[in-house]
Amino acid sequence: MVHYKLTYFDFRGLGDCIRQVFYLANVEFEDERIVMKSDEWKNLKPKTPFGHLPVLTVDGLEIPQSMAIVRYLSKKFGFAGKTPEEEAWVDAIVDQFKDFGVSLRPYIYTIFENKPADVVEKTKKEVAIPACENYLRIINKILEKSKSGFLVGDSLTFADLVVADNLLSLHNDGFIKKGQHPKLDEFQAKIHNLPELKDYIASRPSTTF
Repeated sequence: MVHYKLTYFDFRGLGDCIRQVFYLANVEFEDERIVMKSDEWKNLKPKTPFGHLPVLTVDGLEIPQSMAIVRYLSKKFGFAGKTPEEEAWVDAIVDQFKDFGVSLRPYIYTIFENKPADVVEKTKKEVAIPACENYLRIINKILEKSKSGFLVGDSLTFADLVVADNLLSLHNDGFIKKGQHPKLDEFQAKIHNLPELKDYIASRPSTTF
């Protein structure tokens, strides 16, 4: 039996979609959670392949990078798309999510660097909000064309997991208000209420991101 160990921080971030794939596939895994600001992480960091988390260990083989991990597991367990064309669209949507994350960096840096409140607010208004509106417009457009309620094809893919968890973070950060985007709210609820995920979603630690 293959032994999987996911090493990531003690919040959702870029690791929770990986955890969700395991629950969807009903595959046991070791969920190693590290406190970011701790000696444990300080000591572990130089030992990781790229100096950051998550890292998935598969029978001793380490695989870094969150999207590489979730894509690997999704292909293995059947959540990467049913055809090469669906796989391409799954990757495209996840790449769009990554581009959105890059566009938010100037705003995120103002927070982590403890910039004055007016600088944070200015960057949020001029950078983060327009980036968020563009991203949500794209996701809404995809869902409007969907007959299944999933982002790609007629079944769940890891793109659904990535986007649904990101929508939760945007709600928590105040970028989206309940009822503002009904189709997105419906989509997030659909994914997080899947029977294989519902109990885990309800019991996992509540974090902003």
